[in-house]
Amino acid sequence: MLHDLVDLGRYPIDRPDSYGYRQLIADLQRDLGVDGCAVLPGFVHAEGLEQLIAEADDVAPRAHRSFNRTNAYFTQDDPSYGIGHPIRRFFDRSNAFVPADNFAESSPLRRIYEYEGFMPFIRDALNEPEDRFFRYDDPLADVIINVVEKGQGFPWHFDTNNYTVTLAIQNGEAGGAFEYAPNLRTSEDENFKGVAAVLDGSTGGVRQLELQPGDLQIFKGRYALHRVAPVEGERKRYVGIFSFVETEGMCGGVERTRQLYGRVLPRHYERAGLRGDELLD
Repeated sequence: MLHDLVDLGRYPIDRPDSYGYRQLIADLQRDLGVDGCAVLPGFVHAEGLEQLIAEADDVAPRAHRSFNRTNAYFTQDDPSYGIGHPIRRFFDRSNAFVPADNFAESSPLRRIYEYEGFMPFIRDALNEPEDRFFRYDDPLADVIINVVEKGQGFPWHFDTNNYTVTLAIQNGEAGGAFEYAPNLRTSEDENFKGVAAVLDGSTGGVRQLELQPGDLQIFKGRYALHRVAPVEGERKRYVGIFSFVETEGMCGGVERTRQLYGRVLPRHYERAGLRGDELLD
């Protein structure tokens, strides 16, 4: 059970037959239908946050820190496209991720992810059928913590996995806002023109969120271009990330995995290209 971590009174994910659960799902489906994003304020209560912050402090030194230039798709340059095309536009990225193999079964973060009622709850919120909703089968990326330090952020990008669920654990002293352009592409259309407009600074369709520690966010990151503004101050920003996909056995791409985690496992080569669409990584 998750009573020591999650506010199950407010969010009865352990009681899927209750009226409160049905109302919660209806509210989340409404929000996700509008712009592919829904937030559950205070999903983790104060006592649970203490456990998660302690864990994040403990594993943060094991984060893979990388400083490079990347495009929105985490792919290499492709000269077959013209100059100025989104694929050929690279931005500085400075970030750190604690890989999933640092979180044991007893880890509070992994306990939430693997709790028997958590995946069905997220699936219900996204209104997805059981045969098209699975945990991300990536030993480095199913459950991770993003560590953002002073001056660091994350440039505009799309996610490899269809659905990302994030848990705000600790904010920096300032900065670190989450910005996203919902429904910018579909599984059939990359919409390079729309992506280019956001990269050029258009804010017409861009939303901004200031998540607080304990807030859970459900986000369709495969279709929404998004970024994290640089963090200010000495306190680190911690965000737990739980990933779900629509194709069973799906794993991260080789190039993206190498960039984010500094290493690649045999599984990433074995399952390269296993996904439900033809979008760029």
